[in-house]
Amino acid sequence: MIKKIVALLVISTLMLTLFVGCNSTPATTTPSDNSPTSSAPSTDSPPPPPPPKFIALVTDVGGVNDQSFNQSAWAGLQRLGSETGANVQYIESKNDGDYAPNIDTFVDQGADLIWGVGFMLGDSMQQAGVDYPNQQFAIIDYAYDPADVPNNNVMGVVFAAEQCSFLVGYIAGMMTETGKVGHINGIASPTMESFAVGFYAGVLSANPNAVIMGQYSGSFGDAAAGKSIANQYYADGADIIYSAAGFTGSGAIEAAKEQNKWAIGVDMDQNYIAPNNVLTSALKRVDNAMFDISKEVVDGTFQGGGTRLYSLANNGVGYTTTGDFIPQNVIDAVEAIKADIIAGRVTVPATAAELEAMFPGAYNMPPA
Repeated sequence: MIKKIVALLVISTLMLTLFVGCNSTPATTTPSDNSPTSSAPSTDSPPPPPPPKFIALVTDVGGVNDQSFNQSAWAGLQRLGSETGANVQYIESKNDGDYAPNIDTFVDQGADLIWGVGFMLGDSMQQAGVDYPNQQFAIIDYAYDPADVPNNNVMGVVFAAEQCSFLVGYIAGMMTETGKVGHINGIASPTMESFAVGFYAGVLSANPNAVIMGQYSGSFGDAAAGKSIANQYYADGADIIYSAAGFTGSGAIEAAKEQNKWAIGVDMDQNYIAPNNVLTSALKRVDNAMFDISKEVVDGTFQGGGTRLYSLANNGVGYTTTGDFIPQNVIDAVEAIKADIIAGRVTVPATAAELEAMFPGAYNMPPA
């Protein structure tokens, strides 16, 4: 009897277990906001940032340490790299034959904009614009006829060098004690003629009886030649010399330092070379032009081709007063005529022919 009861209990338990198992449903869980979903995790990653813009510089034979326009150009790109993270590089040209190969190197490296510094690169940059129609170029101290740049991909950047040269000439004319001043230029060209003509006009506007000695040195990189010419000028009675000849001019400044005479610098503030002997400098803000235009490439607003002009009106040129050597009455006179130039009341000559019309017979340098 007991065995039957136990058997019935076992059977009942098994049936109950089977019934519950067949009718139960698995528990479900509602994921929290932080719980992973049942879908597979994404394997996509954010796209990498675009590479920094690559701005390249090909110097002329003066190199980036010429204490003049090449150095100023590189300073502008260094500032660009520091402020925007752009990739900036340069190649120094040792002679004229380096220009085209150096340009080609940067084209091959994929530069976004390739700069040439100085009019001596004019032909090479023009040819590069033809050879590489999809590459953007820009050049300091050169402007093209649109027909010569059919792909509209070479921008010319020029400066009213006659204006800043006029102002430092005006200072020299007012401050010379001997009545004799000198000018040392680089290589004859229309660009360099504007430096000389502006200086002559400034001196003679301030001092019509002044005697001006002037010549081309034939180089932008020969400091020894600059020093030799300056020493001759000083021996002949000049007490102020303005050099517009790149690194060649550094020799003239050295001569001024040795003889305790005045020198006038060019392109950048050159007072640091001889703090007691650089009276003023004719500023040509190559650094600002390089920065401004290259930043347009970085910002995506650059429009290639054409010509940009930097003048007194947009602070592209000027003069310095570092050292406080210039008396206030001279500064006042220079500022007054500067305002007249900006307003168009005074026109500064830029060619030998224009100077001849103002001061007949005064220009004694060979034609550009």
